[in-house]
Amino acid sequence: MIETDRLILKEINESHVEDILKIRSNEIINQFVKRNSPKTNYDALQFILTIKERTRNGQSLYLGIAYKNQPSLIGTICLWNFSEDRKTAEVGYELLPDYHRKGIMSEALTAVLDYGFNNLHLQEILAITHKLNENSKGLLLKHNFVLEENREDEGFPDNIIFSLKKTLN
Repeated sequence: MIETDRLILKEINESHVEDILKIRSNEIINQFVKRNSPKTNYDALQFILTIKERTRNGQSLYLGIAYKNQPSLIGTICLWNFSEDRKTAEVGYELLPDYHRKGIMSEALTAVLDYGFNNLHLQEILAITHKLNENSKGLLLKHNFVLEENREDEGFPDNIIFSLKKTLN
């Protein structure tokens, strides 16, 4: 669990089925994401069980985003797709549209970047986003990610790749 001023980033479990269904089946979020969205609570539960397994195996850090005073999740953020040497990972995030433009994802991303670089000792964090996803591109640029113009997301020509390297303090 990671706390920020307003938020708790917490492990997702079976009690979050309805929140995960709501987040991962949201049409606005999914307009820029290619995935099989859950259609039922059962689908959402299967996703949660997969995530829990990947977290246990160290394959990902997958956290639900919630306000400190509310139990329900309003989004998720994760570090996943670790390189074999565990020096690079990819960050992914999603937030229900009602909570966009409030600085929530910026706050969550700051905390997860800090955790990735300082606790997991990553050297580089990648972010892949759709070229038309202006909110995501703005968030990444605000956090000093750099567009990798020569890198491609194989099989997804509409995606662009950003990277952030650990700075030496």
